[in-house]
Amino acid sequence: MTEFFWLIPLFPLVSTAILALFGKHLPKKYVSFQACLAVFLSFVFGVISFIGLQNAEHGHAALSKTLFSWIHSGNFKADLTFQFDPLTAVMVLVVSLVGFLIHVYSIGYMSHDPGYKRFFTYMNLFTFSMLVLVMADNLILMFVGWEGVGLCSYLLIGFWFEKHSAAAAGKKAFIVNRIGDAGFLLGIMFILIHVGGTEFGTINQAVSGGILTPAVVTLIALLLFVGAAGKSAQIPLYVWLPDAMEGPTPVSALIHAATMVTAGVYMVARMNMLYTLSGTAGNVVAVVGALTAIFAATMALTQNDIKRVLAYSTISQLGYMFIGCGVGAYAAGIFHLYTHAFFKSLLFLAAGSVMHALSGELNMQKMGGLRKYLPRTYYPFLIGAIAISGIPFLSGFFSKDAILTQAFAQGNYFVWALGITGAVLTAFYMFRLIFLTFHGKERLEPEVKKHLHESPPVMTIPLAILAFFSIFAGYVGLPVVFGKNLDFFGKFLEPVIHAGHGHHLSIGTEWLLILISVGVAVLGVFIAYIFYLKKTEIPHNLVRRFPFVYKLLYNKYYIDEAYNAVIVNPLVRGSEAVYKHFDLKVIDGAINGSAATAGWMGKVLSTFQTGFLKDYALIFLLGAIILIGVVLF
Repeated sequence: MTEFFWLIPLFPLVSTAILALFGKHLPKKYVSFQACLAVFLSFVFGVISFIGLQNAEHGHAALSKTLFSWIHSGNFKADLTFQFDPLTAVMVLVVSLVGFLIHVYSIGYMSHDPGYKRFFTYMNLFTFSMLVLVMADNLILMFVGWEGVGLCSYLLIGFWFEKHSAAAAGKKAFIVNRIGDAGFLLGIMFILIHVGGTEFGTINQAVSGGILTPAVVTLIALLLFVGAAGKSAQIPLYVWLPDAMEGPTPVSALIHAATMVTAGVYMVARMNMLYTLSGTAGNVVAVVGALTAIFAATMALTQNDIKRVLAYSTISQLGYMFIGCGVGAYAAGIFHLYTHAFFKSLLFLAAGSVMHALSGELNMQKMGGLRKYLPRTYYPFLIGAIAISGIPFLSGFFSKDAILTQAFAQGNYFVWALGITGAVLTAFYMFRLIFLTFHGKERLEPEVKKHLHESPPVMTIPLAILAFFSIFAGYVGLPVVFGKNLDFFGKFLEPVIHAGHGHHLSIGTEWLLILISVGVAVLGVFIAYIFYLKKTEIPHNLVRRFPFVYKLLYNKYYIDEAYNAVIVNPLVRGSEAVYKHFDLKVIDGAINGSAATAGWMGKVLSTFQTGFLKDYALIFLLGAIILIGVVLF
């Protein structure tokens, strides 16, 4: 059945069409069953195709299927062709498996929402768009999926559009991503000009054959990275992602773990030959990723909204993925994408379970002591927090260590230092979240506590499954210090991207780097333990002592306010001025003036339309006399 891999994206597409056309007339149980089944079938066919790659005669053979000729113009062509190679396999399995678990969880979370059927329609469309993006064999088709996930993010972030904040967040995500997409489109255009095609194989041949000059390669790589920075929420285009928390929690999990925000990392890894050839572009990717990782982590330190803490953690973790890609360790970057999908979806869904139990409460300052009430939510949440903090021996430890080790090995000590600092902050803010939410003194509102309850199995079983993968998913890519040839993940990706383990660090140096990484993670947990369980007065004293720093972090460095003052408000005022002084006065004036002139002329001519035959005869006679006069004289 390997030859039918091209059906993988079509299952959710067919489901989307059925739900969009007939969903209103279908029972809720059927809607959720069909939506979940469609994504599950994509996962099953993904597994079958993955096994087919493993059993290929010459190692990893890429599968390819052209469904039909799409765009042909002169020498340019872009067919609707899907491919399935090792990199695609990783992305398909992540998207479909995590997406399936999120769909199942949504059955419980959205059970009482009036937009239940619309929600599953959008979720299936989101999954389809992401699968098209990762299975496309050319940039044009990838861009279709790229814009598809952008559209779905707008629809799902603003799902509760009757709320002004949700509608505004959806628009913000859509507009900010259009800025990034402009750079992505320019990069595609330069590739068309200099290469003549957008198939990944054609681009790689052009790069390896020296057809593109280093300057052109750098320009294209940087333009494509602008698009990646928009989709994957990197500086300066990260501002949409925290506001995306206005959507339902399963949407947040899907966006942050398996779909939209991973698209930029995937694209950079897919175009790895461009970034390898251009050292400048690679350095830009690594530095932007490192700065974003620590910048977002500092903002997570003071947030009280449980979902916003996780949102800033996603921005930070994406920065680590770009560090890996920027230093040439593409396999390490994708490895972190893979492990992050499990523990980040786990964290968001567990946060949703807490919200479900507390009737929608988001403020961690109004929680506390929930461990005894929500054990089936607490332990998976704890596992996710340990994994993202880089504590041995969970999945996040292996993937984050691989990235930081490669950064150090390549001599990017500044990037490595930022990554280590970010690791301390990550452990601190994640366990701040754990301690404020599940431990310590209860701070629940009486009305909320009265209705406190554990989530149903349809929500907690996906948590347990994701917790399992958050623990064990990293064991497919063990570092060399645990033994040679244990990095199965890197070896699997070698036919597509370099595994990134060609460094020359000694075993002793690697162990030292691992100990430093583990040490800073444990330090972050310990500080959070002291601050929020043992000596809870310390955070309050620090706030009183450094109010400016606290306000700066709490208000997210006032970046949104700065954007509004420098970009948004001038554009709004400018558009209003254009509307009032040009559109109303010039455009409308010209149209209204021409209408008034026509009306005046009509009135003048209407004086000759009396309806009496003698008047028309007189006018005819006068006209004939004038005509004869003109002819004779």
